Amino acid sequence: MKDKLNLFSFSGKYRILHLTWFAFFMTFVVWLGLGPMMPFIQEALSLTDQQAKVLLILNVAMTIPARIVVGMLVDKYGPKILFSAILILGGLISIAFSWMQTYDQLALLRFLSGFIGAGFVVGIRMISEWFPAKQTGLAQGIYGGWGNFGSAGAAITLPFIASSFGGDDGWRYAITMASVVAIAYGVFYYFNVTNTPKGSTYFKPKKSGAMEVSNRQDFILYVLMNIPLYLALSLLTWKLSPANMGMISASVELIVYATLVMIFLFQVYKTWQVNAEILKNPVPKQHQYKFKQVAILDWAYFVTFGTELAVVSMLAMFYVDWFELPKITAALLAGVYPFINLVARPGGGYLSDKFGRKRILIVVFSGTALSFLALGNVDQSWSIYPVVALTIVGGIFSKAGSGAVFAMVPLIQRRLTGQIAGMAGAFGNVGAVLFLTVNTLVDYDQFFMIIGLVSALVLVLIVVFLEEPKGNMVEVLDDGTVEVIKLN
Repeated sequence: MKDKLNLFSFSGKYRILHLTWFAFFMTFVVWLGLGPMMPFIQEALSLTDQQAKVLLILNVAMTIPARIVVGMLVDKYGPKILFSAILILGGLISIAFSWMQTYDQLALLRFLSGFIGAGFVVGIRMISEWFPAKQTGLAQGIYGGWGNFGSAGAAITLPFIASSFGGDDGWRYAITMASVVAIAYGVFYYFNVTNTPKGSTYFKPKKSGAMEVSNRQDFILYVLMNIPLYLALSLLTWKLSPANMGMISASVELIVYATLVMIFLFQVYKTWQVNAEILKNPVPKQHQYKFKQVAILDWAYFVTFGTELAVVSMLAMFYVDWFELPKITAALLAGVYPFINLVARPGGGYLSDKFGRKRILIVVFSGTALSFLALGNVDQSWSIYPVVALTIVGGIFSKAGSGAVFAMVPLIQRRLTGQIAGMAGAFGNVGAVLFLTVNTLVDYDQFFMIIGLVSALVLVLIVVFLEEPKGNMVEVLDDGTVEVIKLN
């Protein structure tokens, strides 16, 4: 008898799925609730447009390194304690942010709040432990798609709370209330989940501090793939510098750049330290994996999630500026975009389970590239209807692409799933930073065209170099027993 997914069940693995996607949902409410709260904060504290933009930048800066670090921690300590800790600590930091009085205090606390966005990585490992490979795509898609909806949940609820009571301090009460719910749920989550089903083993990396690789070539590729993360943080620093927004001094800018270089060099050393043995002696074949698989999935999520965050940030303004739609109409039309996630991301995962991971990635990236290349040819003489239709089609393909990426992530190397998910997740944020920066430098049609071209380049990588996970993964228990995990 086939084990069919029953999403209406609330027992066993389905209970873990529902509890975990809601944990992710709450991290996004607390993290991305800043966006819909910003008009209230700006008015109450008389912030300039520039100061408001800086807070939004700071809100995503910490998430890039945090996803890498949290990926390592979840592989070592397990998702149960990590998700609870992120919800509780993140909620406390968010409450502190909501009651700060000076702009410098707000900026510091919002920068620290960015780590809440790393909660996404934790659930990827949890779901991969509870669902078999044949179902992991749909399960991960539901986790990611429904959890991502926390940003929409914040947009729907927090402004209503902020405008209902408290006057100028209404935003403080709204953020505080959401944060208290997150803290309470973090405690509830800890006492109601386990890292694995009863009798299963939670596989951990042999060493911590960096990802284990299988050979010298993979070691070099791993080091190179870390560079874009530091470049994204450098780009954020540049946006705050005297040459751009003027929010930090030239000396602080140089200190940040120097710090990033030092951290990168330390990470290279730590990577060498973790992998020193394999650089001398080859890894047994049954424990090897190909890091190129990780690298391609990183670039794939760079496109899919990066596009998602960038487009949802600029879409309403695009409709207003180019087609002179009323702001309310533009906001409603743009609001369709995040709702797509509820179906498209699980759909990408489900199709990956059914028809093959690589095949579906090729399909969704072809659709993403064609949709955004078509949008790149839009001009202001077009009717608004085909433009809205194209943005929705592009959104469906890109969000299904996110589901397809994380249908494959847990099948690369089980004990490293958190780190692989963390790196891919960080690349998604890097994509958002890059595309949002591009949006400030070029016209809307060129912005869409660049997304289409980057999607086409990643499609080539997928077609030529990505390999469908097949056969089995092999993990060794602490007592030396070998366990085989089926991939299809």
